[in-house]
Amino acid sequence: QALSEITGMGGGGNLQEMRAQPLTERRVSMHGFYRPSDFQRSPYLSARGNIASIFRGSTEEGYKAYHADKYDEDKNPNGIINFGTSENKLCFDLMSKRLSQTDMNLMEPPLLQYPDWKGHMFLREEVARFLTYYCKAPAPLKAENVIVLNGCGSLFSALATVLCDPGEAVLIATPFYGGITQSVFLYGNVKLVYAYLDSKITGTSTRPFQLTVEKLEKALQDAQAEGVTVRALILLNPQNPLGDIYSLSELRDYLEFAKRHELHVIVDEIYMLSVFDESATFHSVLGMDRLPDPQRTHVMWGITKDFAVSGIRFGTLYTENQDVANAVASLCYFHGVCGPVQQKVAQLLRDRGESVAPYWINQVYLRANHARLKAAHTYVTDELKTLGVPFLNRNAGFFVWIDFRKYLRTGTFEEEMLLWKRFLDNKVLLSCGKAFECSEPGWFRIIFADKTHRLQLGMQRIRKVLEEREQEILAEEKEQPCQSDQDGKADSTDEVIFVSRHQEPTCANSSNLGDLIGLLQQQMRSSDWLQKNTAEQFA
Repeated sequence: QALSEITGMGGGGNLQEMRAQPLTERRVSMHGFYRPSDFQRSPYLSARGNIASIFRGSTEEGYKAYHADKYDEDKNPNGIINFGTSENKLCFDLMSKRLSQTDMNLMEPPLLQYPDWKGHMFLREEVARFLTYYCKAPAPLKAENVIVLNGCGSLFSALATVLCDPGEAVLIATPFYGGITQSVFLYGNVKLVYAYLDSKITGTSTRPFQLTVEKLEKALQDAQAEGVTVRALILLNPQNPLGDIYSLSELRDYLEFAKRHELHVIVDEIYMLSVFDESATFHSVLGMDRLPDPQRTHVMWGITKDFAVSGIRFGTLYTENQDVANAVASLCYFHGVCGPVQQKVAQLLRDRGESVAPYWINQVYLRANHARLKAAHTYVTDELKTLGVPFLNRNAGFFVWIDFRKYLRTGTFEEEMLLWKRFLDNKVLLSCGKAFECSEPGWFRIIFADKTHRLQLGMQRIRKVLEEREQEILAEEKEQPCQSDQDGKADSTDEVIFVSRHQEPTCANSSNLGDLIGLLQQQMRSSDWLQKNTAEQFA
């Protein structure tokens, strides 16, 4: 059935068409980009194998192109610069030095033998202590509630498999990190039900793409009306690709919603130590005084992002539910972490020096990492301001959510894909909104956690594409004005999204003159009034 759905569908469409489709029909079509016309069923694969072989989107296509033509300052200066894969490339010097020190090279017999599938106890104890400290847990977390796997992708897959039966669903807000789709679908045949977020600030929203309980309720009701059983809710905090950090009151509201409907909550906090500005405060679910439903709350974290080591596959789950823990542990046989890596991770996390708090982590690594992330973020966002491109201004993660809608003539996902390919043809890899199931065509994610020379060259290539596209649109509008296009572009400039920060409400008097001037300058830069109303046209 899934294969017939794939081969019978085309691409593209808009939000209204997507929402009009029953969930059962959009299960596969919504999972990313593919070319139905190119699909040929392999006689060597099962139906499930055929699905897995084509289950790749623009993210995978761009990733493959990047690895075939990587940028290298000396060997391949015209290669592809990767602003699409969420990796921190700013701290190799710090991590390589730390991982090369003598205390990392311990080798004992247990490390070369089969471990407890939940992970070596010495590692689980260190993870519990580490999360107690950094999540600000009100009481010490317990090692018996910790499980370690080879990455959070494996954790999503395992949790979906043990919490849902095939054909059941998990609720998630869009846009979201698209890799989750593969994780829950390929093994467990679990669907995702979408709570659509958009850039307009309406109703109880106070910022673009804000997740509210009302939106969760609507998505759940729509799914239930179609006969879809929803078993869990996924929360990403900090959120990828938006960079949002949920307040304690928001987290409590989401968890209370889940409790009312007896939903498990899977909380992914993999960017919790990548909040790089002091004005933003991260709140972990594990730091809450009371969880509304502890037996259905499961928290994930890993070292991949926060410690800039995406090549070391390590993720950890914390759950008080021993039934869930034991079921996930049975799948750890397929997703285990090798003994020597477990030892290195434990040593990294226990680096406390002379004080109670981790010394090297706090005083050396995090201090430098946050400063580098902030500098790189500032560089990229300043470039976007110069270009007059709106974006969400957040202070967490490695990414900026950018509004390129004014560079789309018709405002469709097909046009978004063409713009994505144009960036790739100009040797810079970005991630387009469709890869995150964004409901509005024209949004892109850019990764800024990279070295200065690559950021500079990559932004030059982006500028070139945008300037060319701008001229093309102006020429097209002179030939064939499109009223609907004008209407569609208005949102981009009316909201002035880039100055919208995630902060607690403050009084109006707290805005300083610099912020107001910056706002005015952005409105002037992002407006196309001067371009369209030239002296020649008036004459």
